[in-house]
Amino acid sequence: MLEIKNVYKTYDKKKYAIEDVSLSVDKGDIFAFIGPNGAGKTTLIKCITGLIPFEKGEIYVDGKNVKEEIDSVKSDIAYIPDNPDIYESLTGIEFLNFIADAFKIKKEIRKEKIEYLSKYFNIYDNLTDLISSYSHGMKQKLVIISALIHSPKLLILDEPFVGLDPEASFKLKQIMSEYCQNGGSIFFSTHVLETAEKICNKIVIIKDGKIIKSGLTKDIIKDETLEDVFMELLKESRNG
Repeated sequence: MLEIKNVYKTYDKKKYAIEDVSLSVDKGDIFAFIGPNGAGKTTLIKCITGLIPFEKGEIYVDGKNVKEEIDSVKSDIAYIPDNPDIYESLTGIEFLNFIADAFKIKKEIRKEKIEYLSKYFNIYDNLTDLISSYSHGMKQKLVIISALIHSPKLLILDEPFVGLDPEASFKLKQIMSEYCQNGGSIFFSTHVLETAEKICNKIVIIKDGKIIKSGLTKDIIKDETLEDVFMELLKESRNG
């Protein structure tokens, strides 16, 4: 579903923000992308979604080249940034209908999805309110709902649990699991290692723009915790 081959990205032509990164996300994967602040996680995500260019390598989404077919790729993905900017002068329902219009979702389908998901995340009664009146957590829920409206093949999430209360976090984990069981794929960055350990079947750990560990969660963790493995790898990379 997502194939990244030897990707390089630099901002100042001196130091790579992403250096020779390769990984593969298959259909049904919940794939965690982990690393310290400044490791290159958001940079790679923006390369995948076509928001920023990259100098070398190739990225494919469902077989489509991101550099050459970005418009088609965008119809197959949904991206939720770590700090989403949404139109606060709109009401919640106006924003969701705007997104549904962009993806040409039929009215009966969007109505059913919006009602189900907004009730699931407990913001149904707030959809007629201006987004400017929403809390950060409510805005996050609204963006999650908007990402699911067009049934994307690949969900790309940057710190999706930030700002969510425990109940909403639990429900998002359920949605992610069901989404992948139904044939979708998820690639997401997170600092919540316990969550990644519990719900992800694959993990990649990055530092200074380079992958330092990648594979099946069970093979990476073995009889340790993900937090233990993560800290050991950071220590080794600094000493090395």
